[in-house]
Amino acid sequence: MAEKKVILPDNIFQIRAMVSRWIADDNVQAIIISGGTGLTGRDGTPEAIMPLLDKEIEGFGELFRMLSFNEIKTSTIQSRALGGIANATFIFCIPGSPSACKTAWEGILKDQLDSRNKPCNFVQLIPRLREI
Repeated sequence: MAEKKVILPDNIFQIRAMVSRWIADDNVQAIIISGGTGLTGRDGTPEAIMPLLDKEIEGFGELFRMLSFNEIKTSTIQSRALGGIANATFIFCIPGSPSACKTAWEGILKDQLDSRNKPCNFVQLIPRLREI
């Protein structure tokens, strides 16, 4: 499936509806959402996504904030970066600033979404996500 980009307003129900359609599509293996992970009233991406998750990848947010601390120090505490799995689809919610997107991509996602990364990566888990 080709890359797809959608821009939505800060509305948890619209975000949840779009992501629900994607996780229902067996051809979609990963979703990256940027923006809406802060603390303001408009920031509702985690609230939109959390009810959809089968499993949360707790270490994703922790690792993102650790990497981000090197760049923005204690301001990283305002980030609610989130990773999880829903219907065998990886979902990552990252802050919307260009530098935060770069931190998430270069520091975590680039390697974990690359099947050549060793010793392990998310890609090798895809066939096993539907195990019972």
